[in-house]
Amino acid sequence: MKNSSSSKYEIIIYWDNQDNIFVAEVPDLPGCSAHGKTQVAAVQNVNDAVELWLETAHKFGDEIPQPRRHQLAA
Repeated sequence: MKNSSSSKYEIIIYWDNQDNIFVAEVPDLPGCSAHGKTQVAAVQNVNDAVELWLETAHKFGDEIPQPRRHQLAA
């Protein structure tokens, strides 16, 4: 189920000192996160996780949250 849905969700990336990895989380999708050795890898992995999250929710008839709009302060 590859589509552009994953790019509409906010991704938060942070460094985990304990595991020495970048962690990427999607706040709008409970439990949806991934990690990688680089920021790019973490984002690629979390985009795959979003697609799987959406596919699974659709398969089981679960509600799929709409991406929230976040405004960045200037």
